[in-house]
Amino acid sequence: MLNLIISVVPILLLIWMMTKRNALPSHIALPVTATIIGALQLFYFGSDLTELSANIMAGILSAITPISIIAGAILLNRTIALSGAEAVIRRWLENISRNQVAQLMIIGWAFAFMIEGASGFGTPAAIAAPILVGLGFNPLQVAMLALVMNTVPVSFGAVGTPTWFGFANLGLTEAELLETGRNSALMHSIAAFIIPLLALRFVVSWQQIRRNLLFIQLSVLSCTIPYFLLAQWNYEFPALVGGAVGMSLSVLLAKMRVGLETSEDDHNRAAHEAIPFGQVLKAMSPTLMLIGILIVTRIQQLGIKAMLNDATPMLNIDLGFLGQFSVSQALIIQWSEIFGTSTAWSYKTLYVPALIPFFLVVLISIPVLGLSKKVVTQVFTETASRIRMPFIALVGALIMVKFMMMGGANSPIMTTGRAFSELMGTNWQYFASYLGALGAFFSGSATVSNLTFGGIQQTIAHTVDLPQTTILALQSVGGSMGNMVCINNIIAVSTILGIANKEGYIIKRTVVPMVLYGIIVAIASTFI
Repeated sequence: MLNLIISVVPILLLIWMMTKRNALPSHIALPVTATIIGALQLFYFGSDLTELSANIMAGILSAITPISIIAGAILLNRTIALSGAEAVIRRWLENISRNQVAQLMIIGWAFAFMIEGASGFGTPAAIAAPILVGLGFNPLQVAMLALVMNTVPVSFGAVGTPTWFGFANLGLTEAELLETGRNSALMHSIAAFIIPLLALRFVVSWQQIRRNLLFIQLSVLSCTIPYFLLAQWNYEFPALVGGAVGMSLSVLLAKMRVGLETSEDDHNRAAHEAIPFGQVLKAMSPTLMLIGILIVTRIQQLGIKAMLNDATPMLNIDLGFLGQFSVSQALIIQWSEIFGTSTAWSYKTLYVPALIPFFLVVLISIPVLGLSKKVVTQVFTETASRIRMPFIALVGALIMVKFMMMGGANSPIMTTGRAFSELMGTNWQYFASYLGALGAFFSGSATVSNLTFGGIQQTIAHTVDLPQTTILALQSVGGSMGNMVCINNIIAVSTILGIANKEGYIIKRTVVPMVLYGIIVAIASTFI
């Protein structure tokens, strides 16, 4: 019991520090929490100082992955904004529909759904949220909407990575893995009738939601029906295909004003100046390039994904007591056996969606959009100024996660997970998704949550005689809904939108739809 209390108290302290009236900013609260957990590991759990040091180094280096993605997203966002392309996109979207709900569903729901299916890694919010802010929506409200909206497709994000890779170590047969994916898709699809409404409420009134409810549900179904159907025989493409179909149908429905309240502005829309197709295509070219590159580099069958993940050693350096350093053919940088421990770090230079596609697309877009040297300098200067404090926050978050996972089966995070399951016993089915959410809250990734807690969930299912594929599906859905409160994601979208010191405010509000999501899928799971 004491181990459990010691494991939980620092996290409760973190939540209190970030959500109290005069909340501490994340770049202070997270390093403080990491320091407390580090001290507990050293003086209470008896962890080795060398191992602790190795995890600190791995945590610092691990921050390179999210910060490089964030930097790439901000670079692209500033390139589009400062070139004038954002204004063109805004006028084009307004010509499709000036209805706020329609714009939020097209970009915040369907477009983000498709991007999640192609990439994951937080890219949906990074791409969709700035477009919505460009349309005149409040950045803080958009951040919360983006976090809540980007949950339903996550189990099949990055071409199904949370499912096929997240549960790779559990010894599942292909049929069991497919069944887990089917169950996940069903639960997500049921929750999708409610969750987008809660996301919209962050931005618009209940009256607006009610008056446009038919369009909202048609837009939801245009994504979830193909998503659910494809999940019956595939666990890689449901989100990607569902998002592409949903985006196309949502735009068509909005142009035809199906299910949308009509206004004088809509009746006069024909009188608005039409934007030449070539101008729209030029303005959209960075986003289209981005989507194209993501899809091509993420689909296994095309072979490029394997090339970008080629781990064949190209350079190996023995650093003595510091460990082993290597670079692969695909420029995967790896530092293993850090300080002589089993701790390791790696960075997939070409596969992490930073250099490719964000930085590459920005470089191509500079001549395409005709940016001057002065504007290019401004783009890079603004990006650099935005990522300083978030980098500190992410370093704190990732060191904290490393410390929480130290100790294997007796680590603070595993102790918390086991206590959670033992407390619930045969009622575990109603709470399983929250363990998945806890994993995502700590790690910032549904995939890592599945890797971390998939084994516990499988063991519990066998112990209390619950269907294994149902419990694993609840774990997968939980990892997805944990995106709403995940500190890494909140820092990322806040940084991209230029929001400072609002992480605690966001968590207090997004936790409500997350809890409701868990209730919905728990009830749904009893009918599977």
